[in-house]
Amino acid sequence: MRVVVLGVGNILMSDEGVGVHAVTALEERYDIPAEVEIIDGGTSGMDCLDRIAEADLLLIADCMRSKDKAPGTITRLADAEINAWFMTRISPHQVGLSDVLAACCFHGISPKQVVLVGVQPESFETCMDLTPTVAAVLPQVIDRLIAELAAVGVTVTRKAA
Repeated sequence: MRVVVLGVGNILMSDEGVGVHAVTALEERYDIPAEVEIIDGGTSGMDCLDRIAEADLLLIADCMRSKDKAPGTITRLADAEINAWFMTRISPHQVGLSDVLAACCFHGISPKQVVLVGVQPESFETCMDLTPTVAAVLPQVIDRLIAELAAVGVTVTRKAA
């Protein structure tokens, strides 16, 4: 099994970088098995294509703006739900990620399963720190990523302090 955990976002725009902060913290705090590749995708788009191609699971952490959700709300989308999410532009880097997934589909190299763990942002101000609201849910985002990994039989263990 090949699993890719992709953190997406611009860390220079406060909560826009929550996905990158999540995967960085996951990698720093947990021992990750060899079959799991952690990628800080930032806003790189197509640069990630070959690394996510044909993964058994592509697990994405990102900010996810929605009209009816409070800042810090965590949402899970999977497979076809993600395609519907891309119908409206809700994140500054989103076009790049949707293009990558579309390119994978076009070339017949799509990941078998795609799951998005998204966080409703509070701010996109120029700042490298998450807002207190989003920073407060970061541990829950990490827990959700771990739960998604566990659901496909991948166990991560906390590093010794």
